[in-house]
Amino acid sequence: MLPMVVGLAIFLGIHLLPASPELRQGLIGRYGEGAYKIGFALVSLVGFALIVIGFHKLQLHPEKAGPLWDPPTWTRSIAHLLMLPALICLAAANIPSKIKTTLKHPMLVSVKLWAFAHLIAAGSSVAAVLLFGSFLAYAVYDRISYKWREGSAELAAAPQSYAGDLAAIAIGSALYAALLLGGHTWLIGVPVSSISVF
Repeated sequence: MLPMVVGLAIFLGIHLLPASPELRQGLIGRYGEGAYKIGFALVSLVGFALIVIGFHKLQLHPEKAGPLWDPPTWTRSIAHLLMLPALICLAAANIPSKIKTTLKHPMLVSVKLWAFAHLIAAGSSVAAVLLFGSFLAYAVYDRISYKWREGSAELAAAPQSYAGDLAAIAIGSALYAALLLGGHTWLIGVPVSSISVF
């Protein structure tokens, strides 16, 4: 479980940097924006890799994940319902649209929906609660702090487009269908029909 914990600390820790404009601007001022972005990407990649490695090891040895309970099967249905808007929000994060303007930060909405859906459907171990709970807590905190950062006004004034809404819905729905039809098993190694991840 240690690699996953370290990975979460690194990945989520680096993603909390934007929540402190002073620290972020200090790093940019010292090293330059290009170096900051490269460093941010590299540290994020290391953290994400450790999360994936730790996640994979726990799948191979579920007894090390700290079993807690068996989620009821109905939670899987709720997770399926939540994942469609989660993926639409993920697509909307990069497309000018009324969805993006209304939600202000659709990527964080996507993370919250994804984390909550997996927490209720797959939170059957200490490791699962730690993984999905950490992402949920991060997204909630980051969204609350976002309104105080520079850039929130820019998002509110972003161009709105019904075409963008349709594109986000189409892309999100396509991703959802792809995951249901085997993409989740191919990417994560866990079929969508599974009750538990660990």
